[in-house]
Parts: sequence; C-alpha cells; structure tokens
Amino acid sequence: MNNAKTTAISGCVIWFLLISIVSSCVLPVFFIVGSVSSFSDFAIKTTGGWLCPEGSTPESYSYASTTMDEFGNRHPATAYELHCVNASGEVVKTDPVLYAFIWIGIWALIGLITSVILTFIFAVPGGMLVTKILNKLRKESG
Repeated sequence: MNNAKTTAISGCVIWFLLISIVSSCVLPVFFIVGSVSSFSDFAIKTTGGWLCPEGSTPESYSYASTTMDEFGNRHPATAYELHCVNASGEVVKTDPVLYAFIWIGIWALIGLITSVILTFIFAVPGGMLVTKILNKLRKESG
C-alpha cells in the first residue's frame, strides 16, 4: 500500500473517530446553551422575526405554572411564551413551544459546525501520525 492510500484510509478512520468523540462532547454543551438561553429577549426577537405575522412585534410573556417531578409531585415553575403583538397592542399569535425548538436547533447547528471544524483541525495531524506509525511498523516487519 503506498503512502497516499495509507494516509487517505487512516485519515478517514481518524476523522470518523474524532467526529464521534468531539460531537459527543461539543453538542451537549450547545444544546444546554440553547435550552438555557431560549427564554431570553434575544431568542424571542430572533425567532419571533420568523414566526410572527408581518406588522407584529415579538414579545416575551411569562406566567406562573407548575411542573411535575419524577414522583408525581407538583412544583411551582415559570412558563415562557412568544407573543406576537400588533401596533394596537393586541396579541395576534402565541407560540409556547416552536420558538424554543427553533432556538435550540440553531444552537445545535452551531455545535455541529463547530464539531466538524474541530474534527478537520485534529484529523490531519492524527492521520499523519497514524501514517507514520503504519509506515514504521511496515519497515520493521519488511
């Protein structure tokens, strides 16, 4: 096997291993960032620009709610919604969930792009290292 084939094969193997390892570390972080920041004004304004009808303004609306723990006990919580308000102050659309899914999806996409970039950065040196090791082993045995 010549050096180019060895480099290509080892590069693919290294890339696959690295994308698995890097993604398993990076993606959960970006999911958490997206989840925690999904009720911020910036998230509401960004996603509201896509979800609200033309001529309305996205606003954050929060209210007291409850959540249930793993034992079935109710606990107080705060719920957030996207409200699209027209010029006269009337709410023309409410969205309790989709804006958060879109916002978390944006952060997941940023995490995926970051994972791919990091993988490519680490794959080239890793592939070269594996090629050197394979060539050294081939010279010793041959």
